[in-house]
Amino acid sequence: MTVPYQLSSGRVPRAADVDLADPAFWRLPRPERLRAFALLRAADAPILFTPRPGAARTSGKPFYALVRHADVRAASRTPRVFASAPGVTTPEPAGWAKALFGNSMVNMDGAEHAALRRIISRRFTPRLLADVEENVGRLAGRLVDELIADRPRDFMPSAAARLPLEVICELMGVPVAFRARIAEQIDHASEQVGVERRGRARLRIPGRGLASLARMRYVMGRLARERRRHPQDDLVSALVRADVDGEALSGRQLGAFFSLLLVAGVETTRNAIAHGVFLLDRHPDQRELLRSDFDRYIGGAVDEIVRHSTPIIQFRRTVTTEYTVGGRTFLPGEKVALIYASANRDETVFPHPDRFDITRSPNPHLGYGGGGPHHCLGAHLARLEMTALLRELIERRPVIRDTGDLELVDSNFDNRVGSLPFAFGRAFT
Repeated sequence: MTVPYQLSSGRVPRAADVDLADPAFWRLPRPERLRAFALLRAADAPILFTPRPGAARTSGKPFYALVRHADVRAASRTPRVFASAPGVTTPEPAGWAKALFGNSMVNMDGAEHAALRRIISRRFTPRLLADVEENVGRLAGRLVDELIADRPRDFMPSAAARLPLEVICELMGVPVAFRARIAEQIDHASEQVGVERRGRARLRIPGRGLASLARMRYVMGRLARERRRHPQDDLVSALVRADVDGEALSGRQLGAFFSLLLVAGVETTRNAIAHGVFLLDRHPDQRELLRSDFDRYIGGAVDEIVRHSTPIIQFRRTVTTEYTVGGRTFLPGEKVALIYASANRDETVFPHPDRFDITRSPNPHLGYGGGGPHHCLGAHLARLEMTALLRELIERRPVIRDTGDLELVDSNFDNRVGSLPFAFGRAFT
Protein backbone atom coordinates (compact mmCIF):
# COMPACT_ATOMS: atom_id res chain seq x y z
CA MET A 1 0.00 0.00 0.00
CA THR A 2 1.25 3.44 -0.84
CA VAL A 3 -0.67 5.44 1.75
CA PRO A 4 -1.87 3.31 4.67
CA TYR A 5 -5.34 4.08 5.97
CA GLN A 6 -5.65 7.83 6.04
CA LEU A 7 -9.40 7.63 5.64
CA SER A 8 -9.99 10.14 8.42
CA SER A 9 -7.77 12.75 6.84
CA GLY A 10 -8.88 15.40 4.36
CA ARG A 11 -7.47 13.37 1.48
CA VAL A 12 -9.87 10.90 -0.15
CA PRO A 13 -7.93 7.69 -0.80
CA ARG A 14 -8.34 5.38 -3.75
CA ALA A 15 -9.73 1.86 -3.62
CA ALA A 16 -6.14 0.75 -4.26
CA ASP A 17 -5.16 2.25 -0.90
CA VAL A 18 -7.46 -0.17 0.96
CA ASP A 19 -6.06 -3.57 1.97
CA LEU A 20 -8.52 -5.98 3.57
CA ALA A 21 -5.73 -8.54 4.01
CA ASP A 22 -3.82 -6.25 6.36
CA PRO A 23 -4.77 -6.70 10.05
CA ALA A 24 -4.28 -2.95 10.49
CA PHE A 25 -7.38 -2.32 8.38
CA TRP A 26 -9.57 -4.14 10.90
CA ARG A 27 -8.30 -1.95 13.73
CA LEU A 28 -9.67 1.16 12.05
CA PRO A 29 -12.78 2.72 13.57
CA ARG A 30 -15.85 1.10 12.07
CA PRO A 31 -17.07 4.26 10.24
CA GLU A 32 -13.75 4.42 8.40
CA ARG A 33 -13.98 0.79 7.38
CA LEU A 34 -17.47 1.47 6.01
CA ARG A 35 -16.08 4.37 3.99
CA ALA A 36 -13.42 2.05 2.61
CA PHE A 37 -16.07 -0.46 1.57
CA ALA A 38 -17.83 2.33 -0.33
CA LEU A 39 -14.62 2.94 -2.29
CA LEU A 40 -14.38 -0.76 -3.12
CA ARG A 41 -18.00 -0.84 -4.30
CA ALA A 42 -17.17 1.93 -6.77
CA ALA A 43 -14.37 -0.11 -8.36
CA ASP A 44 -14.93 -1.69 -11.76
CA ALA A 45 -14.64 -5.27 -10.48
CA PRO A 46 -13.85 -7.22 -7.29
CA ILE A 47 -10.29 -6.60 -6.11
CA LEU A 48 -7.73 -9.24 -5.14
CA PHE A 49 -6.16 -8.93 -1.69
CA THR A 50 -2.94 -10.79 -0.91
CA PRO A 51 -1.50 -11.10 2.61
CA ARG A 52 1.99 -9.64 2.73
CA PRO A 53 4.98 -11.84 3.63
CA GLY A 54 5.55 -11.65 7.36
CA ALA A 55 2.01 -10.46 8.08
CA ALA A 56 -0.07 -12.01 10.84
CA ARG A 57 -0.03 -15.77 10.46
CA THR A 58 -3.80 -15.92 10.40
CA SER A 59 -4.19 -13.64 7.40
CA GLY A 60 -4.96 -16.63 5.18
CA LYS A 61 -4.76 -17.03 1.41
CA PRO A 62 -5.24 -14.40 -1.33
CA PHE A 63 -8.91 -13.60 -1.85
CA TYR A 64 -11.21 -11.45 -3.92
CA ALA A 65 -13.68 -9.27 -2.01
CA LEU A 66 -17.30 -9.23 -3.11
CA VAL A 67 -18.63 -5.95 -1.71
CA ARG A 68 -21.72 -5.09 -3.76
CA HIS A 69 -25.16 -6.27 -2.70
CA ALA A 70 -25.90 -7.93 -6.05
CA ASP A 71 -22.58 -9.79 -6.11
CA VAL A 72 -22.82 -11.08 -2.52
CA ARG A 73 -26.41 -12.16 -3.09
CA ALA A 74 -25.52 -13.93 -6.35
CA ALA A 75 -22.61 -15.81 -4.79
CA SER A 76 -24.72 -16.83 -1.79
CA ARG A 77 -27.32 -18.33 -4.10
CA THR A 78 -24.87 -20.12 -6.39
CA PRO A 79 -23.36 -22.74 -4.05
CA ARG A 80 -22.32 -25.04 -6.90
CA VAL A 81 -19.77 -22.35 -7.87
CA PHE A 82 -19.03 -20.64 -4.55
CA ALA A 83 -18.53 -23.57 -2.17
CA SER A 84 -18.44 -23.41 1.62
CA ALA A 85 -16.01 -26.33 1.83
CA PRO A 86 -13.34 -26.61 3.05
CA GLY A 87 -14.26 -23.70 5.35
CA VAL A 88 -15.94 -20.31 5.54
CA THR A 89 -13.52 -18.78 8.05
CA THR A 90 -9.81 -18.14 7.83
CA PRO A 91 -7.75 -20.09 8.55
CA GLU A 92 -9.80 -23.02 7.29
CA PRO A 93 -10.53 -25.71 9.88
CA ALA A 94 -7.84 -28.38 9.97
CA GLY A 95 -8.65 -31.88 8.83
CA TRP A 96 -7.75 -33.36 12.20
CA ALA A 97 -10.13 -30.94 13.94
CA LYS A 98 -12.99 -32.02 11.66
CA ALA A 99 -12.17 -35.67 12.32
CA LEU A 100 -12.06 -35.13 16.07
CA PHE A 101 -14.98 -32.74 16.55
CA GLY A 102 -17.09 -33.29 13.44
CA ASN A 103 -17.56 -30.90 10.54
CA SER A 104 -19.72 -27.83 11.03
CA MET A 105 -22.75 -27.48 8.77
CA VAL A 106 -21.55 -24.05 7.62
CA ASN A 107 -18.57 -25.75 5.95
CA MET A 108 -20.63 -28.30 4.00
CA ASP A 109 -22.06 -28.32 0.49
CA GLY A 110 -24.44 -30.30 -1.69
CA ALA A 111 -26.08 -33.50 -0.57
CA GLU A 112 -24.13 -33.71 2.70
CA HIS A 113 -25.31 -30.26 3.76
CA ALA A 114 -28.87 -30.81 2.53
CA ALA A 115 -29.26 -34.09 4.42
CA LEU A 116 -28.03 -32.65 7.71
CA ARG A 117 -30.10 -29.50 7.35
CA ARG A 118 -33.21 -31.59 6.56
CA ILE A 119 -32.80 -33.65 9.73
CA ILE A 120 -32.51 -30.51 11.84
CA SER A 121 -35.24 -28.50 10.08
CA ARG A 122 -37.82 -31.29 10.45
CA ARG A 123 -37.41 -31.20 14.22
CA PHE A 124 -38.51 -27.56 14.36
CA THR A 125 -42.18 -28.50 14.50
CA PRO A 126 -44.99 -25.91 14.86
CA ARG A 127 -45.53 -27.08 18.43
CA LEU A 128 -41.85 -26.67 19.26
CA LEU A 129 -41.74 -23.19 17.74
CA ALA A 130 -44.87 -22.15 19.65
CA ASP A 131 -43.31 -23.32 22.91
CA VAL A 132 -40.09 -21.48 22.04
CA GLU A 133 -41.96 -18.22 21.44
CA GLU A 134 -43.69 -18.50 24.79
CA ASN A 135 -40.40 -19.26 26.54
CA VAL A 136 -38.63 -16.33 24.85
CA GLY A 137 -41.25 -13.88 26.12
CA ARG A 138 -41.09 -15.32 29.63
CA LEU A 139 -37.27 -15.24 29.73
CA ALA A 140 -37.13 -11.67 28.41
CA GLY A 141 -39.54 -10.52 31.10
CA ARG A 142 -37.52 -12.23 33.82
CA LEU A 143 -34.24 -10.70 32.59
CA VAL A 144 -35.68 -7.20 32.58
CA ASP A 145 -37.06 -7.79 36.09
CA GLU A 146 -33.50 -8.60 37.13
CA LEU A 147 -32.13 -5.53 35.35
CA ILE A 148 -34.56 -3.32 37.24
CA ALA A 149 -33.74 -4.98 40.56
CA ASP A 150 -29.95 -5.30 40.22
CA ARG A 151 -29.06 -2.24 38.10
CA PRO A 152 -25.89 -3.74 36.54
CA ARG A 153 -23.62 -1.38 34.64
CA ASP A 154 -22.96 -3.51 31.57
CA PHE A 155 -25.85 -4.60 29.38
CA MET A 156 -23.90 -7.38 27.63
CA PRO A 157 -23.50 -10.05 30.34
CA SER A 158 -26.65 -9.01 32.17
CA ALA A 159 -29.18 -9.32 29.34
CA ALA A 160 -27.84 -9.33 25.78
CA ALA A 161 -25.83 -12.54 26.20
CA ARG A 162 -28.08 -14.29 28.69
CA LEU A 163 -31.27 -14.28 26.64
CA PRO A 164 -29.97 -16.19 23.58
CA LEU A 165 -28.02 -18.60 25.80
CA GLU A 166 -31.03 -19.38 27.96
CA VAL A 167 -33.31 -19.73 24.93
CA ILE A 168 -31.00 -22.18 23.16
CA CYS A 169 -30.39 -24.19 26.31
CA GLU A 170 -34.14 -24.40 26.94
CA LEU A 171 -34.69 -25.45 23.33
CA MET A 172 -32.02 -28.14 23.46
CA GLY A 173 -32.98 -29.35 26.92
CA VAL A 174 -29.66 -28.50 28.58
CA PRO A 175 -30.02 -28.80 32.36
CA VAL A 176 -29.73 -25.57 34.31
CA ALA A 177 -26.74 -26.96 36.22
CA PHE A 178 -24.68 -27.07 33.00
CA ARG A 179 -25.49 -23.59 31.68
CA ALA A 180 -23.00 -21.46 33.59
CA ARG A 181 -20.18 -23.73 32.46
CA ILE A 182 -21.38 -23.64 28.87
CA ALA A 183 -21.58 -19.84 28.93
CA GLU A 184 -17.98 -19.70 30.11
CA GLN A 185 -16.87 -22.04 27.32
CA ILE A 186 -18.70 -19.95 24.70
CA ASP A 187 -16.77 -16.89 25.84
CA HIS A 188 -13.50 -18.81 25.68
CA ALA A 189 -14.30 -20.23 22.24
CA SER A 190 -15.27 -16.85 20.78
CA GLU A 191 -12.89 -14.48 22.54
CA GLN A 192 -10.29 -15.04 19.82
CA VAL A 193 -12.57 -13.54 17.19
CA GLY A 194 -11.27 -10.18 16.01
CA VAL A 195 -8.20 -8.00 16.27
CA GLU A 196 -6.56 -6.91 19.47
CA ARG A 197 -6.19 -3.16 19.55
CA ARG A 198 -3.25 -3.27 21.96
CA GLY A 199 -0.31 -5.60 22.21
CA ARG A 200 -0.01 -8.16 19.46
CA ALA A 201 -1.45 -6.69 16.27
CA ARG A 202 -2.85 -9.92 14.93
CA LEU A 203 -6.11 -11.28 13.67
CA ARG A 204 -7.96 -13.46 16.16
CA ILE A 205 -9.97 -15.97 14.18
CA PRO A 206 -12.71 -18.46 15.16
CA GLY A 207 -11.40 -21.96 15.85
CA ARG A 208 -8.67 -21.20 18.38
CA GLY A 209 -10.83 -22.15 21.32
CA LEU A 210 -10.70 -25.86 20.48
CA ALA A 211 -10.34 -26.84 24.12
CA SER A 212 -13.52 -24.91 24.93
CA LEU A 213 -15.34 -26.53 22.02
CA ALA A 214 -14.20 -29.92 23.28
CA ARG A 215 -15.62 -29.20 26.73
CA MET A 216 -18.95 -28.09 25.27
CA ARG A 217 -19.15 -31.24 23.15
CA TYR A 218 -18.34 -33.39 26.15
CA VAL A 219 -21.34 -31.92 27.94
CA MET A 220 -23.51 -32.44 24.87
CA GLY A 221 -22.26 -36.03 24.47
CA ARG A 222 -23.35 -36.83 28.01
CA LEU A 223 -26.74 -35.25 27.39
CA ALA A 224 -27.19 -37.11 24.08
CA ARG A 225 -26.49 -40.48 25.69
CA GLU A 226 -28.96 -39.69 28.44
CA ARG A 227 -31.66 -38.61 25.97
CA ARG A 228 -31.25 -41.76 23.88
CA ARG A 229 -32.00 -43.82 26.99
CA HIS A 230 -34.61 -41.49 28.50
CA PRO A 231 -36.04 -39.11 25.85
CA GLN A 232 -37.78 -35.92 26.86
CA ASP A 233 -39.73 -33.24 25.02
CA ASP A 234 -36.71 -31.28 23.78
CA LEU A 235 -34.68 -30.83 20.61
CA VAL A 236 -31.76 -33.06 21.67
CA SER A 237 -34.12 -35.99 22.18
CA ALA A 238 -35.63 -35.44 18.74
CA LEU A 239 -32.25 -35.11 17.03
CA VAL A 240 -30.61 -38.22 18.49
CA ARG A 241 -33.55 -40.61 18.14
CA ALA A 242 -34.32 -41.95 14.66
CA ASP A 243 -37.81 -41.29 13.30
CA VAL A 244 -39.80 -43.40 10.85
CA ASP A 245 -37.32 -42.53 8.07
CA GLY A 246 -34.38 -43.61 10.21
CA GLU A 247 -32.90 -40.10 10.35
CA ALA A 248 -30.99 -39.01 13.42
CA LEU A 249 -27.75 -37.21 14.26
CA SER A 250 -24.64 -39.07 15.31
CA GLY A 251 -22.81 -37.97 18.42
CA ARG A 252 -20.24 -35.96 16.45
CA GLN A 253 -22.92 -34.38 14.25
CA LEU A 254 -24.89 -33.35 17.32
CA GLY A 255 -21.77 -31.89 18.93
CA ALA A 256 -20.92 -29.92 15.81
CA PHE A 257 -24.47 -28.60 15.51
CA PHE A 258 -24.62 -27.69 19.20
CA SER A 259 -21.34 -25.78 18.97
CA LEU A 260 -22.55 -23.92 15.89
CA LEU A 261 -25.87 -23.11 17.52
CA LEU A 262 -24.23 -21.82 20.67
CA VAL A 263 -21.21 -19.94 19.35
CA ALA A 264 -22.99 -18.59 16.26
CA GLY A 265 -26.49 -18.24 17.70
CA VAL A 266 -25.50 -16.69 21.01
CA GLU A 267 -22.76 -14.45 19.61
CA THR A 268 -24.67 -13.02 16.65
CA THR A 269 -27.91 -12.49 18.55
CA ARG A 270 -26.35 -10.87 21.58
CA ASN A 271 -24.42 -8.51 19.32
CA ALA A 272 -27.55 -7.63 17.35
CA ILE A 273 -29.48 -6.98 20.59
CA ALA A 274 -26.75 -4.71 21.94
CA HIS A 275 -26.49 -2.78 18.68
CA GLY A 276 -30.26 -2.42 18.68
CA VAL A 277 -30.39 -0.98 22.20
CA PHE A 278 -27.56 1.42 21.33
CA LEU A 279 -29.10 2.53 18.03
CA LEU A 280 -32.50 3.18 19.59
CA ASP A 281 -30.85 5.19 22.36
CA ARG A 282 -28.88 7.28 19.85
CA HIS A 283 -31.95 7.82 17.64
CA PRO A 284 -34.73 8.85 20.05
CA ASP A 285 -37.07 9.69 17.18
CA GLN A 286 -36.91 6.07 16.02
CA ARG A 287 -37.31 4.81 19.60
CA GLU A 288 -40.40 6.94 20.12
CA LEU A 289 -41.83 5.79 16.79
CA LEU A 290 -41.37 2.17 17.85
CA ARG A 291 -42.91 2.86 21.23
CA SER A 292 -45.93 4.55 19.62
CA ASP A 293 -47.03 1.30 17.94
CA PHE A 294 -44.65 -1.51 18.81
CA ASP A 295 -46.38 -4.29 16.89
CA ARG A 296 -46.57 -2.18 13.74
CA TYR A 297 -42.92 -1.16 13.65
CA ILE A 298 -40.97 -3.95 15.36
CA GLY A 299 -40.55 -6.05 12.22
CA GLY A 300 -38.97 -3.14 10.38
CA ALA A 301 -36.92 -2.24 13.45
CA VAL A 302 -35.40 -5.72 13.71
CA ASP A 303 -34.54 -5.77 10.01
CA GLU A 304 -32.97 -2.31 10.19
CA ILE A 305 -30.94 -3.22 13.28
CA VAL A 306 -29.61 -6.31 11.53
CA ARG A 307 -28.86 -4.37 8.33
CA HIS A 308 -27.22 -1.46 10.11
CA SER A 309 -25.10 -3.56 12.48
CA THR A 310 -24.54 -6.66 10.27
CA PRO A 311 -23.51 -9.10 13.05
CA ILE A 312 -21.42 -11.28 10.68
CA ILE A 313 -19.01 -9.17 8.63
CA GLN A 314 -17.91 -11.80 6.13
CA PHE A 315 -17.73 -15.45 5.12
CA ARG A 316 -15.29 -17.02 2.67
CA ARG A 317 -16.10 -19.21 -0.32
CA THR A 318 -13.98 -21.35 -2.66
CA VAL A 319 -14.62 -21.19 -6.41
CA THR A 320 -15.29 -24.60 -7.98
CA THR A 321 -15.70 -23.71 -11.66
CA GLU A 322 -15.05 -20.76 -13.95
CA TYR A 323 -17.73 -18.15 -13.36
CA THR A 324 -18.25 -14.40 -13.84
CA VAL A 325 -19.70 -12.14 -11.15
CA GLY A 326 -19.46 -8.37 -10.81
CA GLY A 327 -17.34 -7.92 -13.92
CA ARG A 328 -14.67 -10.45 -13.01
CA THR A 329 -14.25 -14.06 -14.09
CA PHE A 330 -13.21 -16.32 -11.23
CA LEU A 331 -11.24 -19.53 -11.70
CA PRO A 332 -11.44 -22.85 -9.82
CA GLY A 333 -9.57 -22.80 -6.52
CA GLU A 334 -9.72 -19.04 -6.05
CA LYS A 335 -11.01 -17.65 -2.77
CA VAL A 336 -13.67 -14.97 -2.41
CA ALA A 337 -14.89 -13.10 0.66
CA LEU A 338 -18.57 -12.24 0.86
CA ILE A 339 -18.49 -8.91 2.70
CA TYR A 340 -21.99 -8.62 4.16
CA ALA A 341 -21.04 -5.46 6.05
CA SER A 342 -20.44 -3.74 2.72
CA ALA A 343 -23.42 -5.25 0.87
CA ASN A 344 -25.77 -3.97 3.58
CA ARG A 345 -24.56 -0.39 2.96
CA ASP A 346 -24.81 -0.55 -0.85
CA GLU A 347 -26.18 2.83 -1.89
CA THR A 348 -27.67 1.37 -5.08
CA VAL A 349 -30.00 -0.77 -2.94
CA PHE A 350 -30.42 1.25 0.28
CA PRO A 351 -31.04 5.00 -0.11
CA HIS A 352 -29.06 6.91 2.55
CA PRO A 353 -27.47 3.62 3.70
CA ASP A 354 -25.87 5.09 6.83
CA ARG A 355 -29.21 6.33 8.13
CA PHE A 356 -30.97 4.25 10.80
CA ASP A 357 -34.61 4.10 9.72
CA ILE A 358 -37.00 1.49 11.15
CA THR A 359 -39.55 2.32 8.41
CA ARG A 360 -37.09 1.45 5.61
CA SER A 361 -38.99 -0.48 2.94
CA PRO A 362 -38.03 -2.56 1.15
CA ASN A 363 -35.12 -3.72 3.26
CA PRO A 364 -33.49 -6.67 1.45
CA HIS A 365 -30.53 -6.89 3.83
CA LEU A 366 -28.17 -9.86 3.74
CA GLY A 367 -27.74 -10.11 7.48
CA TYR A 368 -28.85 -13.75 7.58
CA GLY A 369 -26.51 -14.96 4.86
CA GLY A 370 -27.88 -13.70 1.57
CA GLY A 371 -30.32 -16.52 0.92
CA GLY A 372 -29.56 -19.84 -0.70
CA PRO A 373 -29.02 -23.17 1.08
CA HIS A 374 -26.95 -21.56 3.86
CA HIS A 375 -29.60 -19.04 4.88
CA CYS A 376 -29.37 -18.86 8.67
CA LEU A 377 -31.40 -21.61 10.36
CA GLY A 378 -31.66 -19.47 13.48
CA ALA A 379 -32.98 -16.32 11.79
CA HIS A 380 -36.54 -16.81 13.07
CA LEU A 381 -35.31 -17.53 16.59
CA ALA A 382 -33.06 -14.46 16.57
CA ARG A 383 -35.98 -12.26 15.50
CA LEU A 384 -38.14 -13.68 18.30
CA GLU A 385 -35.44 -12.93 20.87
CA MET A 386 -34.81 -9.39 19.66
CA THR A 387 -38.54 -8.67 19.54
CA ALA A 388 -39.21 -10.01 23.03
CA LEU A 389 -36.37 -8.16 24.75
CA LEU A 390 -36.98 -4.87 22.92
CA ARG A 391 -40.67 -5.09 23.81
CA GLU A 392 -39.80 -5.38 27.49
CA LEU A 393 -37.33 -2.47 27.29
CA ILE A 394 -39.56 -0.20 25.21
CA GLU A 395 -42.97 -0.79 26.79
CA ARG A 396 -42.15 -1.24 30.49
CA ARG A 397 -41.27 1.33 33.15
CA PRO A 398 -38.60 2.14 34.15
CA VAL A 399 -36.70 1.68 30.89
CA ILE A 400 -33.16 1.96 29.63
CA ARG A 401 -32.83 5.52 28.42
CA ASP A 402 -29.11 6.33 28.54
CA THR A 403 -26.28 4.16 27.27
CA GLY A 404 -22.60 4.83 27.03
CA ASP A 405 -20.55 4.22 23.92
CA LEU A 406 -20.37 0.71 22.54
CA GLU A 407 -17.05 -0.99 23.12
CA LEU A 408 -16.47 -2.91 19.91
CA VAL A 409 -14.01 -5.78 19.55
CA ASP A 410 -12.14 -5.06 16.32
CA SER A 411 -12.76 -7.97 14.02
CA ASN A 412 -12.65 -9.13 10.43
CA PHE A 413 -15.35 -11.72 11.17
CA ASP A 414 -18.13 -10.35 13.34
CA ASN A 415 -19.38 -6.99 14.60
CA ARG A 416 -18.87 -8.00 18.19
CA VAL A 417 -19.76 -5.81 21.17
CA GLY A 418 -17.37 -6.14 24.09
CA SER A 419 -19.46 -4.08 26.48
CA LEU A 420 -22.36 -1.63 26.53
CA PRO A 421 -22.48 0.60 29.61
CA PHE A 422 -26.02 1.63 30.43
CA ALA A 423 -28.20 3.18 33.07
CA PHE A 424 -31.91 3.52 33.70
CA GLY A 425 -33.34 6.91 32.94
CA ARG A 426 -36.62 8.41 34.09
CA ALA A 427 -39.76 6.47 33.37
CA PHE A 428 -42.02 7.43 30.50
CA THR A 429 -45.05 9.45 31.46
